[in-house]
Amino acid sequence: MLTPITSQLIADVGISFGDEGKGRLISEVVEELRATPGGKPVSVVLKVNGGANSGHTTGGIKLNLLPAGIIESSVPHLAIGSGVVADPRKFWWEIKPLEQRGFKVVERLAIDERTLVSDLTHRLLDLAWEEYRVHVLAEEPRGSTGRGITPSYNDETGQWQIYYADFRGSREAFARKLAGRVDRALRTIQHVCRVSPETWDSFFAKLTAAEQRANAEAIEAGVFTAAEFDFLRFKGATPFTLNLEALTEVYWQAGSTLAHRVVEVRELVLKEILAGRSIVGEFGQSYWLDKRRGFSPNVTASHTYTPEFFESIGIPLQPLHVFGVAKGYDTKVGTHTFLTQMDDAHPLAKKLKQIEFGTSTGRQRMVGWFDAVEKGDALRYGGYHDVMINKIDALTWAGDWSEDLLLCTGYRTTDGKTLRHVPRHEEVRKTLTPIYERHLGWAEDISTARQWADLPAAAQRYVAAMMKAIVGCAYAGEPLPAVLPNLRYLGVGPLPAQIIKDVPATAELLKLA
Repeated sequence: MLTPITSQLIADVGISFGDEGKGRLISEVVEELRATPGGKPVSVVLKVNGGANSGHTTGGIKLNLLPAGIIESSVPHLAIGSGVVADPRKFWWEIKPLEQRGFKVVERLAIDERTLVSDLTHRLLDLAWEEYRVHVLAEEPRGSTGRGITPSYNDETGQWQIYYADFRGSREAFARKLAGRVDRALRTIQHVCRVSPETWDSFFAKLTAAEQRANAEAIEAGVFTAAEFDFLRFKGATPFTLNLEALTEVYWQAGSTLAHRVVEVRELVLKEILAGRSIVGEFGQSYWLDKRRGFSPNVTASHTYTPEFFESIGIPLQPLHVFGVAKGYDTKVGTHTFLTQMDDAHPLAKKLKQIEFGTSTGRQRMVGWFDAVEKGDALRYGGYHDVMINKIDALTWAGDWSEDLLLCTGYRTTDGKTLRHVPRHEEVRKTLTPIYERHLGWAEDISTARQWADLPAAAQRYVAAMMKAIVGCAYAGEPLPAVLPNLRYLGVGPLPAQIIKDVPATAELLKLA
């Protein structure tokens, strides 16, 4: 029997490097609280951080900017916190196809007044800084999504904010702020990033191709024409200029038509708490992509873990029930140090790479063995009450693969020492080698399992070993705390029904492992 969720405030966070399947957790929590006698139903699902750089899939629907509560009609409020950077055009690119399919979105949308407006200049800066990093500094590419997220947050720290509240003001005031933003961006791209005129021209074609590809389904369905995603119309007559009037008009139109959905999210949340309802905060990225916890430059520009829940809403600290989400193996994109990366020639790597592509960018993900050291650090220093582990069905033997599963339980230093925590210095981390446990795999199809007892013994032991390794790394050399995080949900397939919910308590799993 599941233990009760301990708070009306619930955080959905990743404990790896993203792509863990956080989107599907929302429906499970909504359904559980709705079905629990005397439970506090979810009335707000809040996007906490990031922007269109974090892709979530829920109920077969791929989302970037909007929270995954969209598919739950019982949730009346889909909130966007002040910790989010949001392009108003992107809102409509997601909203219109969803509403055509029958989902009610706009009438449930609640955008915080302090949510930051992101626009084309940020995307151009994103591309320009990558060019500067690679071609001027001769460094490795950062692996940005190209959605303009870091430059958007730079405007916040530089005190050049444009807020969604500005769409409730005058067009003239908005145009003045946008013009200043454009001037700063163009000067930076030309004189600091030292982008060539040819490269400048290529940016617009690159953005157009990326968005037409990302929105191909909506174009094919007739929701938009391909011209909607043509960025060339914003290019000026000469290099390093923009058609400011066209840019202003398009962004003012997109944002001002959302002005009636701009509210004080902090007041909305406080009233819902007082009314006895629950709020779920959906985080983008994960613990190891936090701009302070992760390894620069392979991090995002926002805070990706639980304290940002309160900062983004704007309410006092109070009890928060945290779900840490992972999957049965690891993936990363970009140029991350990936200690547990599989050899691409490994049969399991070949299998996993057929299903591992970024929701936001379509990039091929690198795949690797489950790193319990990283998840243990997220528990030790970040904390979570419950765990959701997805995609263990993908580890089933298939084809010519019938080998053991590897599980990373520590790192070996160059002088032979064993580490159970992740070093904070990247140069040290690069010198480490993973310490693996070997576990017998299974050939049975587990995608139809709905109860713990349905799993083959080898799958049960592997799951138990994952939990034991997480806890062992988090509290290495120390007594275990009296209360351990529970494995509340175990995903055995992508469909909402493919979840096991009767996993034994962690104390029992430790004995099994």
